[in-house]
Amino acid sequence: MSGALTGPLAVLLVAAGAAIGAPLRYLTDRLVQARHDTVFPWGTFAVNMAGSAVLGFLAALPADQVVMTGAGIGFCGALTTYSTFSYETLRLIEDGARFAAVANVVAGIAAGLGAGAFGFVLARVVTG
Repeated sequence: MSGALTGPLAVLLVAAGAAIGAPLRYLTDRLVQARHDTVFPWGTFAVNMAGSAVLGFLAALPADQVVMTGAGIGFCGALTTYSTFSYETLRLIEDGARFAAVANVVAGIAAGLGAGAFGFVLARVVTG
């Protein structure tokens, strides 16, 4: 990341953002998944889409290293979860839910890109 914020301030900003994003990810995942009686990992899908939209929004704003470090890297990095996405996809395959596994990968990637683009466009519309 060219011109990225570094040093102790960057570490504190990432930690502060992550301290909000990680518990929010867990709580949102549990809330969403509890409302769906299916093998599809809707909770992880929801947090990944939300984080992609927020990061897309932030990316469209005028460059601000403090905001991008704390909110973009810290918050969005902790809110979204590629590792859980991968684990849940492998678990679906192991459980014989191959269609759900493929749907998780295709929908997760396509919708994540779409959510990021939506956030980007929304920021451009809001900021003029």
